[in-house]
Parts: sequence; C-alpha cells; structure tokens
Amino acid sequence: MSASDLQEHQQHGCTPDENCTATPEGKNVIAPNGNQYINMTPGLVQVAFEHLISPDENQTMLLGQPKPLETKLYMRRFAVLIVFSLYSLVNAFQWIQYSIITNIFMDYYSVTSDKINCLSVVYMIVYVPLIFPATWLLDKKGLKITALLGAGLNCIGAWVKCASVRPDLFGVTVFAQTVCSVAQVFILGLPSRIASVWFGPKEVSTACATAVFGNQLGTAIGFLLPPVLIPYTKNNIDLIGNNISIMFYGTAAVSTLLLVLTVIVFKEKPPLPPSQAQAVLPESSPEDYSYKQSIINLFKNVSFLLLLVSYGILTGSFYSVSTLLNQMIIEHYKGEEVNAGRIGLTLVVAGVVGSIICGLWLDHTKRYKQTTLIVYLLSFIGMIIFTFTLNLGNLIIVFFTAGILGFFMTGYLPLGFEFGVEITYPESEGTSCGLLNASAQVFGIIFTFIQGKLTTDYNPRAGNIFLCACIFVGVILTALIKSELKRHNVNMGITNKAVQAVPVESPSEPPTYGILLKSALEVSRKTSI
Repeated sequence: MSASDLQEHQQHGCTPDENCTATPEGKNVIAPNGNQYINMTPGLVQVAFEHLISPDENQTMLLGQPKPLETKLYMRRFAVLIVFSLYSLVNAFQWIQYSIITNIFMDYYSVTSDKINCLSVVYMIVYVPLIFPATWLLDKKGLKITALLGAGLNCIGAWVKCASVRPDLFGVTVFAQTVCSVAQVFILGLPSRIASVWFGPKEVSTACATAVFGNQLGTAIGFLLPPVLIPYTKNNIDLIGNNISIMFYGTAAVSTLLLVLTVIVFKEKPPLPPSQAQAVLPESSPEDYSYKQSIINLFKNVSFLLLLVSYGILTGSFYSVSTLLNQMIIEHYKGEEVNAGRIGLTLVVAGVVGSIICGLWLDHTKRYKQTTLIVYLLSFIGMIIFTFTLNLGNLIIVFFTAGILGFFMTGYLPLGFEFGVEITYPESEGTSCGLLNASAQVFGIIFTFIQGKLTTDYNPRAGNIFLCACIFVGVILTALIKSELKRHNVNMGITNKAVQAVPVESPSEPPTYGILLKSALEVSRKTSI
C-alpha cells in the first residue's frame, strides 16, 4: 500500500486493511493528544492507531495481549536469599545477646543496667547517621558490595568480642558491638532489594518476608540461647567468663563461614530480570543516578511520610519491648531469667509465623493497605492485653499474650517494607527501606529510654501504657495512607490488558467516550519515568 493510499484510509477513519466507508454517524474523532479514532458505532470501542503496524501486532494489541519483555527466574535466587537470611540472623543474635541476660553481664563487667541497655541501643544510634551513606552505597555500588560489607563487619565484630572476655574489658565489648551495629546498617535495607531484583511478582512479598524472617529468627535465638549458655552463677566470675567465651567463639565461627558463602553466592543481579516491573526500569549508569533527587522524591510523597512515621512507631516499640523484656519479667517473676528468654523467643517466633503468613497473603491478594492497617490495629490490641496481664503472677498467661503481641507486631515488619516499595516505585527499594529502618531506630532509641525510665521509676505497666498510646497514634496515621500500588500496576499493565478510558470530544457532537488500547510496554515506560 502506498503512502497516499494509507493517508486516504486514515482520512476516512479506517485501518489500512479495511474498506474505507464512512460511518453512518459521520466523522472521525480526534483525541486531545492527536490520536485518531474510528467511530465504529455510537458508544462502542474506538481504536487508536498511532503508527502503521503489522497485522500480527495489530491483532495482538486488539486482544490486549502485548508481547512482554523477556524475564526469567533463576535457582540462584534461593541461595542468595538463604545466605542473606543467615548472616542477618547472626547480626540480630548479636544485638540482643546482652540485653536478655542484663543482670549477668552487669555482675561480670561491674556496670549498671543502663550501660548494658546501651549495648542494644547502640545498634539504633549508629544506624541513624549511617543510613544515608549506606543507601547511597547500595544504589551506587550495588547489592554485592553492600552484602559483603554487612557480612564482613559482622564477622569482624564477632571476633573482637572474643577478645573482650575479661571483667575489665567492657570498653572492648562496647567497641565490638559498635562494629556489629555498623554491619546492621548494610543489612536491614536489603530484604526488599533482594526480593525485587531476584524474585518474580507472585513471590516477591514472600521473599521479602523470608529475608526479614532471618533477622527475626536471630532475635529469637538471641532470646533463647544466652540464658541457656550462660546460667546465672553468682560469685563465680570465672565460670561466667568461660560460658561467655563459648558463646562469642561460636558466633565468630558461624559468622566467618557465612562471610565465605556470601563471597561465593552473591551476584549483583540475574542475567535477565525476574519481573516486568524490573524489566521496564531504565538502564542507567551509576553516574547518571541522583541519590539526592531520589531522597527528595521520597520526602515529597505524603503517603510515604505517613508510613515512615507509623512504621517507626510500631517497629520502635518492638525494639523497646525486646530490649527491656528481661527487666520487665524479672520485676514480676524473680529468678526467671531463662523464662524471660523463652518469652522473648515466643514473641519473635510468633512474629516469624505472622511475617510468612502476611507475605503469602500479600502475594495472593495484593491488599497492602487493608492488611497493613488490620495488622497494626491488632498489634495495638495485643500491646494492651500484654500490658494488663503482665503482673497477674501467671507465666503461662505472659507466654500466651507475648505470642499474640509478637504475631502482629513482628509480623508487621515485612508489610511495611513491601508497602513502602509499592507506593514509592520506581525509587530505589534500598533507599525507601533504609529510611523506614532509620525511622524505626530513632523511635526505638526514644522509646527505649522513655520506657526504661518509666519502668525504673514506676513499674513496667507505666512504660507499656506509654507504648500503647504511641501505637494508637500509629493506627490513625496508617489509616490516612493513600494506597497507590505503583509496582503492582506496572506488572499488571504488562500481563493484563493495558486499557485506558480516553475522553473523546468533537466540536459538533456531544461528548462520547472511547477506549484507547495501548502497548503495555508504552504504559510501563511512562510509569517508570
């Protein structure tokens, strides 16, 4: 067909392979953007042809099934996820291993409880100033370098702790814990990045929950093992020191093995992207990436700011409860250090189950806003129940209420990550998750000191009531978040019909509405920009 024939067909409002006959109603309709439409029948579908396409492509577009970009899932993704989860586990174990046996370390190092609490709080203090350079490094240098830094620093901190097992070397153990806390900065922001870069759209939330699960499991083991490995033997400092050495050397050995596995297993990204949302992201060199602009974009996103505060409140409350759990239990149940650890274990294991269930639920339903709000509200209810049953004198009740609290409070962690990625796409997952973690650390520091002061000056109930009030504010903020599932919409635009309702107006006719069928790749490209 010649160019003149094609022009004649377009002037009469028909496709190149149709006979050119005017519609009974008359004229072609021109959309505001210049697209031409065939007015087939009043009120029916009008199809836009932006350029000449082949018959096969034409049929594909009419069926709303554009050819997707090439994607592939690799088995290596499971190895990457497992290794990351394991060294995240060890880092979380090192965070809580002091606080759960506060009274024992107080006797060994001859320091006050405030100083032992600081060994937990240092994780939060260090995170806040370092999160910006850490997320910048993740976006500039990539996933593998960041992962190696996290695993490497975690290993170094574990070995330095082995040199601190002497009553007069408390400063050395503080330094070692600080190194481990720096390692955490390069760990906590990775779950969503690993899930997005390596896993498909139907498994991304479960993968993120599994990555967070490793950190939670480490906290659970940190609640369980230290009271068992280091039983309270008053006036026998040498035995306590020997038991501490066993724990520290075991941790260092495991950390070294995981560092080696990280070197072997981790890759920057798979050869082909796992999802359309990753495939349509623009390929640019690190020099073209503006970390500053990414931060500005996130802070202009009102929904993300609401999530930033609400996530910080609930996760900070969890950090505070975990840090002070030993003191709360010992206040009401003397000599129950081991059970205090078991209660912490129950708190976290229930949360692990909650995380996995929530991840599976999100992958199945994609109801991020509703799920996040419900879990947040149930966390508030669980905190109230835990607060007013703690002093009843029955440890079974405490175990039960701690399980309820942990299921929802800890189960919320991956929900916040994934919801944040959805409402900020296509901004970097590492940056959004890093800011969420920074918020959690800030609130964790504030809550730990305030709740600790209230617990010491009054009683554990006073500190817990303070947390209940804060969590209630978080419920309100979560309800105000606007649900914009940008990443999910890109994936659906590729796999489903990319159909947009386009208003079509003609000066001589009443307004009508047509349907513009566009290439889903075009829709995705606009979304990514």
